Amino acid sequence: MIYLIASILVFTLIFIVFKLYERFKVDILQAIVVNYIVAFITSMIAYKIQVGFDGLSVSKIVGMDWFYYTFGLGILFIVVFILIARATQVNGLSVASVATKMSVIIPIIFGLIYYKESLGILKFIGILFALMAVYFVSVKSKEGLKLSKKDLTLPLLVLLGSGVIDTTIKFLEEAYVAENDISIFSAIIFLSAAILGIIIVIFKSLKGKVKIEMKNIIGGIALGIPNYFSIFFLVKALRSDVLESSGIFAINNVSIVTLSTIAGIILFNEKLLPKNWLGIALAILSIVLISIQ
Repeated sequence: MIYLIASILVFTLIFIVFKLYERFKVDILQAIVVNYIVAFITSMIAYKIQVGFDGLSVSKIVGMDWFYYTFGLGILFIVVFILIARATQVNGLSVASVATKMSVIIPIIFGLIYYKESLGILKFIGILFALMAVYFVSVKSKEGLKLSKKDLTLPLLVLLGSGVIDTTIKFLEEAYVAENDISIFSAIIFLSAAILGIIIVIFKSLKGKVKIEMKNIIGGIALGIPNYFSIFFLVKALRSDVLESSGIFAINNVSIVTLSTIAGIILFNEKLLPKNWLGIALAILSIVLISIQ
């Protein structure tokens, strides 16, 4: 349970950092690239502390069963980030937020089908309430989400990409990643994301669209360390015997949304609509139901 709580707290901290980006006008792409570099370094330091570097080499890392999956996963991290940024511009923040958070349904369904996890009536209702809670907490306008059929492409890609990331992490940690390899597993994900991010920044700089500023670097450092621990604690939570993965993902996601909303009220004086309060109530109820099951 301690790893699940830690995962929720770290993801909430990431939300707070992103809100500070908005306040200080941080260039998100630059900060994200620095963040992945810092997260990679943090992962390597953690691995060194845990097991040391004796016998570790590039050839050994490349030969690990999970290597090519994580390299692809790191690239997906950057691609999904770009899609979220684009969806925010085209469809609005609420649509992008809901699409990102509703993606939790993909790893939940994967766990139920692939791992044949249980689905009692309480758990089913709890997951349903969790999805409803994500929607009601995320939508910040009285009118709800206004979305035509032609505007569905980006939100659907965000939902699919975010869901595939969580599902792949679950599959890899279950099938291939040894207990002592979690940090090096995370490191390769962050490294591949950083490499692609650097290429994008270089390409944009050649077109004169990039201005490197210290606040963007500081923002990336502030995000990088909790970003490492977000994956570390999530993998640890998935490996615990507290709940099945479908329950872990549901509680983790709805708790992050709820705690982030509360943090927004306390730290940034955000105002909530009645539907947001309904979402918080549904979130609490969903956690209770899933935990009981």
